[in-house]
Amino acid sequence: MSTYFQDKVIWITGASSGIGEALTYELARESPYLVLSSRRAAELERVARQSGLSPDRLFILPLDLTDYEEMPGLVGRVLDRFGRIDILINNGGISQRSSVMDTDVAVARRIMDVNFTGTAALTKAVVPYMIEARSGQIISVASVAGVVATPKRSSYAAAKGALIRFMEALRAELHEYGIHVGVILPGYVRTQISVNALLGDGSPQGSMDSRTEQGISPEACAEKMVHAIRKQEDQTYIAGTLEMLGVYLQRFFPALLRIMVRKVKAS
Repeated sequence: MSTYFQDKVIWITGASSGIGEALTYELARESPYLVLSSRRAAELERVARQSGLSPDRLFILPLDLTDYEEMPGLVGRVLDRFGRIDILINNGGISQRSSVMDTDVAVARRIMDVNFTGTAALTKAVVPYMIEARSGQIISVASVAGVVATPKRSSYAAAKGALIRFMEALRAELHEYGIHVGVILPGYVRTQISVNALLGDGSPQGSMDSRTEQGISPEACAEKMVHAIRKQEDQTYIAGTLEMLGVYLQRFFPALLRIMVRKVKAS
């Protein structure tokens, strides 16, 4: 069994459900120290109990990604508890299910804040300590939607696309300090992401999309993520045939993809 993650301090955002929850259980097998963050403290407590890790290896730290100013203080609390941050996994996010014209600007801003700006703010608060240590990993969970934008995902696709480019620039800037920056791009994963996705007025959709329901399990996604983090891969797609077809068309036949996207019947 690999010991890559053993005794490392790993901070996971969006850890209360879905990919983040599955990732917690997958990493817990190697006895790391875990910092679990999301807005829902009670759910974080549940995940912590089910992880099987001893309480001294767990730190429940509620976090709201839209509150940029609290990030330095939260980083300080992690350092006070464990003394270092070896791996930051930016997994928190929220999706969208509404057309451009039907989406309030305030909703678009919230989607951007959660998926990009808040994640960038947390990352910027962590980086100085990794530079001082001259080591560390920053992993951000983007989405295939950040590469292939489809109808009713405009703000979500924009935010994930911005996250990808931000992390690419950061990777180049941090290379000299021995810090690795990786981006993971899932396709459809069978989580509550579509249930919680925001409609144009900011209310949750409340139902699961058929394609999301047919996606890979969060456990399978987490297993592939752990492999990518261990191998320090720069960019990793975890997606099915349909999603990867879109990625390759975007790369080699973008004009054809634009025609195909017009015909997508997005919910």
